[in-house]
Amino acid sequence: MKLNFFNNIRLRDKMLILYLFFVLVPVILTNVIFYQVTIANVKSQRMADLSKGMEQIRSQFMGEIRNAADFSSSFYTDSILNDMLDVNYTNPVQYIEAYDSYLRKILNTYYSGYRSLQGLTIYVDNKSILPSGGVEFLTEEIRQSEPYRLLANSEHSAPILMRSGPEGNRQTFSILRKLNYYEALPGWKEKFVRLDLKPSTIRQIFTNLNIQGNLYLINPAGQIDYSTDSGIPWTSQLVNYSDVLDQQSKKKFEMAYPLSGEMEGWKINGMFDESEIYKELGKPNHLVVVLACINLILPTWIIIWMTRTIHVRLARILNHMEKVKHQRFEPIRQPESSDEIGQLTAEFNRMTMTIHRLINDVYVADIQHKNLELQRRHAQLNALQSQINPHFLFNALETIRMRSLMKDEDETARIIYHMAKIFRNALTWNRDKVSIREELEYVTCFLEIQKYRFGHKLNYTIDLDPEAADCSIPKMTLLPFVENASIHGIEPLKEGGEIRLCIRRTGTELICVVEDSGAGMTEDKRNQLLSYVETEDAMGDRVGVQNVIYRLKLIYDSRFHIQIDSAAKAGTRVEIGLPLEDSSNPPKH
Repeated sequence: MKLNFFNNIRLRDKMLILYLFFVLVPVILTNVIFYQVTIANVKSQRMADLSKGMEQIRSQFMGEIRNAADFSSSFYTDSILNDMLDVNYTNPVQYIEAYDSYLRKILNTYYSGYRSLQGLTIYVDNKSILPSGGVEFLTEEIRQSEPYRLLANSEHSAPILMRSGPEGNRQTFSILRKLNYYEALPGWKEKFVRLDLKPSTIRQIFTNLNIQGNLYLINPAGQIDYSTDSGIPWTSQLVNYSDVLDQQSKKKFEMAYPLSGEMEGWKINGMFDESEIYKELGKPNHLVVVLACINLILPTWIIIWMTRTIHVRLARILNHMEKVKHQRFEPIRQPESSDEIGQLTAEFNRMTMTIHRLINDVYVADIQHKNLELQRRHAQLNALQSQINPHFLFNALETIRMRSLMKDEDETARIIYHMAKIFRNALTWNRDKVSIREELEYVTCFLEIQKYRFGHKLNYTIDLDPEAADCSIPKMTLLPFVENASIHGIEPLKEGGEIRLCIRRTGTELICVVEDSGAGMTEDKRNQLLSYVETEDAMGDRVGVQNVIYRLKLIYDSRFHIQIDSAAKAGTRVEIGLPLEDSSNPPKH
């Protein structure tokens, strides 16, 4: 039962099932897994780069602070310096000699050896010194300042980090330290050292990160002492880091790195946008798309090519089987192949030729005999029908014409003559085609009859190219269009109108134009007439223009054209284009 179910599925659908379950689905799953693994690897690498950058910033910043702290330790333990600052100098010259002999030298050494140092000041409670060259009095104003109060409140002599600078622009970091190592010695005087770091050095450290984001240096009180975020006023006022966190978008993530040593309790936090992490995924995205296209397009093209090879050849066999069904025994012409379809094709050709030969040998002779018998009887019937000659009609019309002439009714006689000529032409079909000159004779007869009927209401002109006079045209082609122009175009008008015929020979085409100045036709009627050119219905009992179009299709197939231009109350123009044929050598029908 299951086997029969698959046997009822078309071959093309079977190949599609194979493609879906064994090519498309595996490729999509493989690419999805590959994409997820790639995303994870890229994100992990990007986070590692961020962590490395943050660690480098933390290390550089702490290195600068440690260097400044080490310098402060040198002053803290320098006995010569402490002794020099504790001496009560009797005159300024004595202090200057001591300053030049030692203090100036070590200050210059520190400035030249530590390029991040912006300023170095020693404050001492000794009024016998000169306040200059990096040494200042410990005045009452200094005692009221924030740096002194920080040192005074500190119970130990370790370096203290603080942010200083002018009001509204506090961007300078300073290292403060008490110089009380020799406090127990007699004559010791209170003193401390202040080292100011260059703001440019700190700025360079915090901006040395290859990803867009904001960095925050947070003191033990949870306040921001430095930040690369230009949106917060950390230089002019105290800003709590918790307030900044509340304003951050959910699409951002935080990285925190605590500091150690002299900066215990401090930390550097980074706030980064997730888009900075995932923007690097564009490159693996492109790689995944390229691989997916290769994995999809190549197998798809191969399967389509193989399926088409099988399907086209099987369809060709089915097509030729339909031809055999309608007694068209044509062999399948294609390159020989040794697969199953090729063998089937070869056997089909052999079977077709055998059947064709048998039909020719057995049945064709009998069919030909019967056809000959039918043709003989048809000829006899035509001979009997031809005996019913319409000459009685012509004789009657000729009698009326002669009677009209005897009564001097020349106009009536002329019209009867034209009528008889039209009847004779309509009833005599020994030729399918006539010359343009002959066709125009019939048209002239009809127009004269119509002019007799309408009088001065109808005028007509015929413009014939001499080179087109002997060209062949199917009999009674122009007359139905002229009749329509007269009856449907001119007759409805009270003031009458004109019918114009123009026949020209252009290249390999004969152009016949029938134009009137009559009532015209609606767009629906025009489309209806043009639709007769496209339909394939049999002629049946149709007459007039439909009959003409049907006969032109039988004779010329698609090698002719009809163009109709018309509008209500604007006349009608009909153009008929036919392939050129000389009436002296008409085609056989």
